[in-house]
Amino acid sequence: MTGAALVSFLIVLLLGPRMIRMLIRKKIGERPEFEHADLNQLTRHKTNTPTMGGVLIVISVSISVLLFGNTGNMYVRMSLFGLIWLGCLGGIDDWTKLRDSARKTSPGGREGLRMWQKLIFQVALAVMLAISTYHYGRASTVDELGPVNPAHSLYLPFSINPIPLSLVAYTIIMVLTMVGSSNAVNLTDGMDGLAAGCTVMVSFVFLIISQITGVRAWANFFHVPLVVGAQEMTIVCAAVLGSCVGFLWYNAHPAQVFMGDTGSLPLGGLLGYIAVVTRQECLLVIAGGVFVMEALSVVLQVGYFKLTRPKPGMQGKRLFRCAPMHHHFHLGGWAESKVVVRFWLLGIIFAALALATLKLR
Repeated sequence: MTGAALVSFLIVLLLGPRMIRMLIRKKIGERPEFEHADLNQLTRHKTNTPTMGGVLIVISVSISVLLFGNTGNMYVRMSLFGLIWLGCLGGIDDWTKLRDSARKTSPGGREGLRMWQKLIFQVALAVMLAISTYHYGRASTVDELGPVNPAHSLYLPFSINPIPLSLVAYTIIMVLTMVGSSNAVNLTDGMDGLAAGCTVMVSFVFLIISQITGVRAWANFFHVPLVVGAQEMTIVCAAVLGSCVGFLWYNAHPAQVFMGDTGSLPLGGLLGYIAVVTRQECLLVIAGGVFVMEALSVVLQVGYFKLTRPKPGMQGKRLFRCAPMHHHFHLGGWAESKVVVRFWLLGIIFAALALATLKLR
């Protein structure tokens, strides 16, 4: 674990300057534009800051997992597959945004892939991983009804009684968890260091969870399902943690590079997959509380805006000054660094609460 985290950190640290120079040379720079004049004014200094820095994260995690992980383990192989799949999807989205932004004067230009286009590829990935993981899972314990396969059950916090799952139900849970987590991290990636810092905390939680669920003695002690082979996910979590810490070296305020969708989509999707493998999907909602807050603020903002719109084409009311929520506080007068640090503190609290639930079963 330590080696995976350290190598991943060093890869980002060493490749960072060269990657940033290349992105600047290729003019792959951020052009933040919001439907809010004041927010555009607050973020004008970010114009032309290189984006697509998530390539560093994808590369470092992949190399670290290949070096230290057991590639004979299906969970590890599927993690790498999902990471690269979503990294490519995010890279295409980032590149399309940059291309469309450069052609902004042309009629009918749009920025990035449409949401439904991204969802198609995210859902397709989740379905493939769900089918593979559901059939790969093995019985690890025996109860009065016979062998228990944790992949075929849903486990809730504060409860030791699993809920049986069919392949269809398992697939739905995988889709909701992976797609929701991927897009939630993507929405959070709007301030220097915000998404990377919060991902460090969540990946640390699931590093511990993966170790517990993969070792029989610990799983029995904490009353969590024993998932055969899940301990290998500690390497994936450590690699994610190390890469995000390394990325913060260049992404901390004032950011020298942004991860873009190239980094946020695969990071969120990978966290979602790890949560499903360890059978702790509900714990991800607690540990990733900041991501949940950010995603819910967007859903509530859009929903309230549409509900309060008098007629089509007219303006509705808003719950927040701007969504996601970090922009609401920024527009309220908080400095960007203050918003980020306070959200990090919330992330630490959510992570502690998630770990605390392990002893409340």
